[in-house]
Amino acid sequence: MRSLVVVTAGLSTPSSTRALADALSQAVCTQVGARGEGVETTMIELRELATELAEAMTNWGATTPRLDEAKRALSTASALIAVTPIFQGSYSGLFKLFFDTLDPHALEHLPTAIAATGGSSRHALVLDYALRPLFNYLHATVIPTGVFQATEDFGTAEGTRNAQRIERAAKELADLIVAPTDRVAGLAAPNLAEPSPRPTGLDVEEEFTPFSALLKGHDGTA
Repeated sequence: MRSLVVVTAGLSTPSSTRALADALSQAVCTQVGARGEGVETTMIELRELATELAEAMTNWGATTPRLDEAKRALSTASALIAVTPIFQGSYSGLFKLFFDTLDPHALEHLPTAIAATGGSSRHALVLDYALRPLFNYLHATVIPTGVFQATEDFGTAEGTRNAQRIERAAKELADLIVAPTDRVAGLAAPNLAEPSPRPTGLDVEEEFTPFSALLKGHDGTA
């Protein structure tokens, strides 16, 4: 069973950001399911973590059970979908706040799809000048196709093309979760085994190298 974590920073209910996150996650589940694998999806609604995120940033000793649960879900995830509304020309503050609280290696090599929503297609380049650099900095493996959905696109030809981009992004992410069965994966295909847990920053033991690992290769001679 593969694990898909979806992070959405929509603020309203219903939310166009959440709707886009749902469309992407459903498409990925369909793609992975067609390859004979099951997917367990964990949805992280950042508006529900807003208070704990503020506490975590201003008080390192704060108790943040829901935020801790989200971090642990990411540590064992097979893939990530991250979706944000666009405010003032970039990702929302709540979206950035969440990723600011993570361990620096929490997303290392994690297959990731990025997406955003906004009122106008003028913000579409935010995927490449804001979101992609953020996740590259965090060492996530970001798929080539990002999805931007503008309110003005609904019911138009561009809205139809958005649906096609969702399918293409889902296929690219699925390729990093389960090896494709309809074509040769290629010489540079990634290791698609279940990932080793990534650090959460929650457990003291994560900061230490086991003594047995320190002694590995030593035979006791000076």
